Amino acid sequence: MESATLREKADGFRKLHAGPGIFVLPNVWDVVSARVVEGGGFPALATTSAGVAWAHGYPDGERIGRDEMLAVVRRIARSVQVPVTADMEAGYGTTPEAAAETARGVIAAGAIGLNLEDGTDEGGAGLVDVTLHVERIRAAREAGAAAGVPIVVNARTDAFEIKEWTPAQRLAEAVRRANAYHAAGADCLFVPHVSDAETIARLAREIEGPLNVIAGPPAPPIPELARLGVRRASLGPRLIQATLGLLRRAAAELRDRGTYEAMNDLIPFAELQRVVAAP
Repeated sequence: MESATLREKADGFRKLHAGPGIFVLPNVWDVVSARVVEGGGFPALATTSAGVAWAHGYPDGERIGRDEMLAVVRRIARSVQVPVTADMEAGYGTTPEAAAETARGVIAAGAIGLNLEDGTDEGGAGLVDVTLHVERIRAAREAGAAAGVPIVVNARTDAFEIKEWTPAQRLAEAVRRANAYHAAGADCLFVPHVSDAETIARLAREIEGPLNVIAGPPAPPIPELARLGVRRASLGPRLIQATLGLLRRAAAELRDRGTYEAMNDLIPFAELQRVVAAP
């Protein structure tokens, strides 16, 4: 895809974070899921790292390699007209150079944004040093600038995953890290693992840039997230979890009863043929 086209998509995608209203960003895992969701009228799509990994036989957590992940991102990005941002987990390496290489790969795949998280299992640390993650964010942005595409960085902090901390410590660290990442050039600040309204509202007040949380159960509904100050609501793995939940119910019904009630909401075969074959 031409750099000028990607630049336009990146600029348009960035503007979606400024409103009006909350920006709802569904996460897809292959071409057909991307085409179906795009057909629902959403202005942009995201990939789900967990969904892509599961669909290819890997657990989540960078068990699928960078090249294999980017190959899926490329197929998705080239199959839809709307902007696509890629969940690239921790960037496939903790160094700024690794983050820059991943950003270049995302752009080459035809996507215009990426998630970059600060969680790590290396040495049992839990989170990478905040200064290092700042450098990684800057490296990703610089790689985009060098490619002529202002890549949109969604900087994620996993502070709420640190079980040894109190809730107050998790919130304070999430705010501290998110604000540091925003100052480093991150366009959006992603704080997963939170679903209670009070915590979400405090994050929205205290984080200086647009806040991204995961929507879907058990989070509040989208209108409530908007009221709390959330700017971007992504679905993470929720759509593929729901899809696989339906598959499990349909298989169990078929095995136990020999009936098809779970399959009543089928998309017609001919419609899916048209969806996938569309230019």
